[in-house]
Amino acid sequence: MTAPTPVRTAPRAAPRDGGGPAAGRRGPLLLGVRHHGPGSARAVRAALDAAGPRAVLIEGPPEGDALVALAGDEAMRPPVALLAHAVDDPGRAAFWPLAEFSPEWVAIRWALAHAVPVRFIDLPAANSLAQAAEAEGAEAEEKADGEVEGKGGADGLRIDPLAVLAEAAGYDDPERWWEDVVEHREPGRAEDPLAPFEAVAEAMGALREEYGTGGHQRDLVREAHMRIQLRAARKEFGDEAVAVVCGAWHVPALTAKTTLAADRALLKGLPKVKAELTWVPWTHRRLARHSGYGAGIDSPGWYGHLFAAPDRPVERWLTKVAGLLREEDRTVSSAHVIEAVRLAETLAAVRGRPLAGLGETMDAVRAVMCEGSDVPLGLIRDRLVVGDVLGEVPDTAPAVPLQRDLTRLQKSLRLKPEALERQVDLDLRKETDTARSRLLHRLRLLGIGWGEPAAGRGSTGTFRETWRLRWEPELYVRVAEAGVWGTTVLSAATARAESGAVSATALAEVTALAERCLLADLPDALPLVMRALADRAALDTDVAHLAQALPALARSLRYGDVRSTGTAALGDVAAGLAERICVGLPPACAGLDADGAAGMRKHLDSVHTAIGLLPENNGHGQGAGLAGRWAGVLRTLAERDTVAGEIRGRAARLLLDDGRLAEDDAARFMGLALSPGTPPIDAAAWIEGFVGGASGGGLLLVHDERLLGLMDRWLTGVPPGSFTDVLPLLRRTFSAYEPGVRRTLGELVRRGPGAGGAVEEEAAAPGFGPGLDEARADAVLPVLHLLLGSAPEIGPAQHHDRSPTEVTE
Repeated sequence: MTAPTPVRTAPRAAPRDGGGPAAGRRGPLLLGVRHHGPGSARAVRAALDAAGPRAVLIEGPPEGDALVALAGDEAMRPPVALLAHAVDDPGRAAFWPLAEFSPEWVAIRWALAHAVPVRFIDLPAANSLAQAAEAEGAEAEEKADGEVEGKGGADGLRIDPLAVLAEAAGYDDPERWWEDVVEHREPGRAEDPLAPFEAVAEAMGALREEYGTGGHQRDLVREAHMRIQLRAARKEFGDEAVAVVCGAWHVPALTAKTTLAADRALLKGLPKVKAELTWVPWTHRRLARHSGYGAGIDSPGWYGHLFAAPDRPVERWLTKVAGLLREEDRTVSSAHVIEAVRLAETLAAVRGRPLAGLGETMDAVRAVMCEGSDVPLGLIRDRLVVGDVLGEVPDTAPAVPLQRDLTRLQKSLRLKPEALERQVDLDLRKETDTARSRLLHRLRLLGIGWGEPAAGRGSTGTFRETWRLRWEPELYVRVAEAGVWGTTVLSAATARAESGAVSATALAEVTALAERCLLADLPDALPLVMRALADRAALDTDVAHLAQALPALARSLRYGDVRSTGTAALGDVAAGLAERICVGLPPACAGLDADGAAGMRKHLDSVHTAIGLLPENNGHGQGAGLAGRWAGVLRTLAERDTVAGEIRGRAARLLLDDGRLAEDDAARFMGLALSPGTPPIDAAAWIEGFVGGASGGGLLLVHDERLLGLMDRWLTGVPPGSFTDVLPLLRRTFSAYEPGVRRTLGELVRRGPGAGGAVEEEAAAPGFGPGLDEARADAVLPVLHLLLGSAPEIGPAQHHDRSPTEVTE
């Protein structure tokens, strides 16, 4: 590779009338920058003001030239990004993010303000998208080979230029070195505005001489295209009338002595796809390196502050921190801010830094405002150091029809996309909230995860929904992908549901789809989904599959009630499934091992809940006796010895909870299950099914000492050799109880529950009497009736029977 030529720059010069170049400079003005660097952005603005070029070239996809004018729209607020996606495969996409402090954004705004042409010169998106799959494979191989910092490059390993320069300067942190050298330069400092770029270009030239491409092999093609575009601009506007804003790493390549034919040869035969570009909002969080963005920075919120602060950046930053902590109800006064500023400046002086950086300010905040605690620092890093700023783009920006319809719905329903996660409670009895629910469910069906259902506080009825909303820039790609299904959210969701019904292979998939169609209110798709559901249900003979399908259908019937949608056909299918489950469940529960029994128990619980949700009469007389038939199935399971112990215990418990099993019968079932002839491992499984899980089994034992006594006697009689086998099951059973329940059970076992259900006359818990004093309990009734406004007449005998002491006690 030809050795790079140093960039030639000139002293400061006022811009020439008409936007001419500065006098004394030879060749184009090459401004090598760090992407999203506020120091680079300020330097670019100063350099452009001094040189006054007639054209500005920027590293970016040339297809974006048609969209540059939108950057001057008042409705365009960074951070934003150029989004490119393949027309035939919208999921193949790429972003070019720009923040307010990005040098490229500053250059675009300067050019628009001075009526200077601005063009993108990087490899076209049509080529870069076509190379995406190939590039991913190459990157995977490079990662497998490993990465280096500071050394390498010649053997194809990637290097980090900033890390190499920082190491040469004696720094172990590239970010800290960059802050000291570039970001902490005083904005009003009197110096040649082009000098910083000359120094950076010289440093990068030395690195390229040493490391070549530094492992970035694709840069050779990109830089060839940049040189071709640069030649064309120099020919059009003049050799010295062009300014180029690009990554500093590429500056030496742009000055390399190569021929036009050689550059075209590198571009020959590149794959190409049809691509579309638009502007989309971006977020500071997506600019952060931890989000996976290759040119990311660690602290976009901090960099945005450095760029926007006119003066005293440390003082202004710590004032922001104090405001945030006050919003979180932490005591922070102006004295805290003053002391934090002093400490940050002292730390900077001790560490030999020109200005207190993020590290010094965070150390000062920890010591002064957080009293040494790291917990509030997490909030500060999330809200301020990174931030949740979401950009905006004008409505005139190109967009797929589906995106336009979604934007219209968001405005009409007052659901503004926000980068910060928020919770929204919807009351489905209100028309607006019902429309919001439909939109969110339709988007979920399309794979656009703007909102996720959440467990809400308060009412758990079907008329209320709770959602967690958070808009991510990647969702614009998901919208573009979903655009193949239709031009509106409704038509796209309908087409997607119909396609899913045809392609579904499992009964549970179709029932889940039917539920989602009802939630999303897709009446045109529901008939096809119901036909597919009926066909799958008729052909599927696996009881487990039927049991998986029934709960979704039962929930859908409830949703239909609150959403006023017709569910008659759905009710017929649900009743048919329930009948088939009642017939096939007992044989399916026989001969199961421990894992199979655990899985079938989950199906048993879900079917029991679903049958409880089904209407008592579905119009054909089938629903009226369904609950009774299901109770018969449970009794069959509870009594059949060939059924696994966990399922027998669970069936008995469900019958007991529904009032279909007397307490004496429950005690009889437990006595049989825990008899000496039953293997201990089977008995423990029965106990787990009967009182295990979060089903209130602990409270059942607390209030029925007869059952507790049976279990206690069985447990104390387990042979020592079998005790270690049943211990894991018992631990799993009792660990699910609340601490208070376990403590009460321990007290009951310690004093010894009465045999046969007899309760000993002693305190049930410390501080309580041995039994109930009915006379003292009745004493509160007059006061209670008086408070409720329904006080009965109290006869003289009642007054005479109770002493004042008894009443007050």
